Amino acid sequence: MEANKKWYAVYTRPRWEKKVADLLVKKHIESYCPLNKIVRQWADRKKLVLEPLFTSYVFVHTTPQEHLAIKQTDGILNFVYWLGQPAVIRDEEIDAVKQFLDEYHNVQLEKINVNMHDRVRISSGPLMAQEGDVIEVRSKTVKVQLPTLGYALTAEVEKSNVEVIHLTPSYSNNYFYNALFR
Repeated sequence: MEANKKWYAVYTRPRWEKKVADLLVKKHIESYCPLNKIVRQWADRKKLVLEPLFTSYVFVHTTPQEHLAIKQTDGILNFVYWLGQPAVIRDEEIDAVKQFLDEYHNVQLEKINVNMHDRVRISSGPLMAQEGDVIEVRSKTVKVQLPTLGYALTAEVEKSNVEVIHLTPSYSNNYFYNALFR
């Protein structure tokens, strides 16, 4: 059964990330709430506090058969979906986040801005690892032209699922958004 388990992201109520992770553990469901170590300054002292790295997101390592039990957990609003299915997150991505948080404090999340004509690589979903050029930018998605077999295929892809591999010169100084997945 362990071989069938995959990582998924669930969307939580605001500021419920740690509570949701604890509730999932009580249900014997493996979860991961990445916690960022941040030094907070008060008038009389400094303290190291743990805050969720991804606001309103917790990761679960589970099988599709457990999805209903997960959705019925207090504080969970829904799974994060990609193409109508709960989005699968690669083990390597979870491992990379864990390793990064083990090594660094005060981690900042910054999302690369995607612009027209940028060269991008799709990072998840059925078109994963495909490269193409951005031909349209919307609020949460981009249209990517994928040259294949001499045809121009166009796919609408969520911004969170593309990584810029070459910025167009006119946009090279405009790098970051404030929030992940938005």
